[in-house]
Amino acid sequence: MKLNYKKYGAGKPFLILHGLFGSSDNWHTHGKRLSEYFEVYLIDQRNHGDSDWSDEFSYDLMAEDLHQFIEEHGLENLTILGHSMGGKTAMRYAQLYPNKIEKLISVDMGTQANEASHDDIIAGLESIDLAKISSRREADEQLAKFEPNRTVRQFLLKNLHREGKDSFRWKINIPVLAKEYAEILKGLPEEEVMLDTLFINGGKSGYIREEDKDKIRRFFPLADFYTIENAGHWVHAEQPEEFINKVLEYTLL
Repeated sequence: MKLNYKKYGAGKPFLILHGLFGSSDNWHTHGKRLSEYFEVYLIDQRNHGDSDWSDEFSYDLMAEDLHQFIEEHGLENLTILGHSMGGKTAMRYAQLYPNKIEKLISVDMGTQANEASHDDIIAGLESIDLAKISSRREADEQLAKFEPNRTVRQFLLKNLHREGKDSFRWKINIPVLAKEYAEILKGLPEEEVMLDTLFINGGKSGYIREEDKDKIRRFFPLADFYTIENAGHWVHAEQPEEFINKVLEYTLL
């Protein structure tokens, strides 16, 4: 699987994995800041951004995609940061290849299975007939019937790419993401990894609860936890300064 990526800076490698419905473009600002200290790779996971599409989709497959990428680029002594779905990919990679990583950061994602919370979003994206829209505004109006939050819609519609004057295409593989949604929600296999790991969560998000932390420590006994109180699931976008300062503090120690 060929993964698209952007590269900034020089130094030890720092890889960033986006979440579901996201892409490497979501991490441009933080990637630039981190590139003052690291060689940063912003990676599109399969079925997202400009990476290849596949009918197969699982954390084992995405971890192997990442392994292939790391081997092709000859990377060692890695820091890997993953948000949401990307966090689970990063954690699964750490379980399979722990000796490749120095530090791991999971952003608002634990090891447990998650409850379905994107059904309306998936239905809304599936409802947009690209052959019948001529503007991003028309797509937004259709999506608003399923997702009332304008900020969320703007994030989702970053995946809508204009190909001509009145022609659009998706940069996410919506049919496969819909078909494999249950796979995305699955928890990780319980395999212990003795690796420095930081879990950053949003205080307004329910993805990492207090009662989840003991279970997470069964997977990652060296785990540290940090909560950004005034943030939800998109911690890095809602409180960017506190987020990046914590990441730098953790990685530069």
